[in-house]
Amino acid sequence: MTGLRAIVTGGASGIGLATATLLARRGYRVASLDLNTDVPAPLLGLRCDVTDDTSVRAAVAAAATELGGLDVVVNNAGIGAQGTVEQNDDAEWARVFDVNVQGMVRVSRAALPHLRESGHAAIVNTCSIVATAGLPNRALYSATKGAVLSLTLAMAADHIREGIRVNCVNPGTADTPWIGRLLEQTDDPEAERAALEARQPTGRLVTADEVADAIAYLAGPDASATTGVALAVDGGMQGLRLRK
Repeated sequence: MTGLRAIVTGGASGIGLATATLLARRGYRVASLDLNTDVPAPLLGLRCDVTDDTSVRAAVAAAATELGGLDVVVNNAGIGAQGTVEQNDDAEWARVFDVNVQGMVRVSRAALPHLRESGHAAIVNTCSIVATAGLPNRALYSATKGAVLSLTLAMAADHIREGIRVNCVNPGTADTPWIGRLLEQTDDPEAERAALEARQPTGRLVTADEVADAIAYLAGPDASATTGVALAVDGGMQGLRLRK
């Protein structure tokens, strides 16, 4: 895989940083597109606001120039939301969709001309288990990830004849900085963490590295016959129903 060129949005922390680091370790040249450009070598940090088309196009163009082209896009940038359908106003619905769905559209749209020139082109979108399983207090977030799943399938159909594979990963609850911040806001962070762990059949949270491994597989040549797939990395949360 030496010489393949990848961009990872939201690549400065959590799943994005784990993915960018893993790809670099496997021989990719990697640019992190994030509001935060402070990333460890050999990653290339480029500022990118996925809600701003001008910012996205500039960052993607800069990455393609610096890396000598693009082969892989990891659409990982996203934000969370809590609440039922009653508890987020129209502005918040628009804001979260703008980042989680339209952000992927903007980055993919800017990258497609470069991917068409690649001999090995892949897009991997970070989706979520909430796209296929109903979880309480996540209406807005779930709606965006449901859209990401549908978008992944549509893009896979649109671009298969161009030699561009499109897949997504569906993590369960992952031990990331975002989850850490949510836990800190609860009355009993330890009890809340235990409840989240118990919700997954493995009895623990998914790690960022485990999600990165799945993304790297879908991005790489070993998955050359795989497109239009949602790969669950959820500790069995979607498919298993264990007896207590």
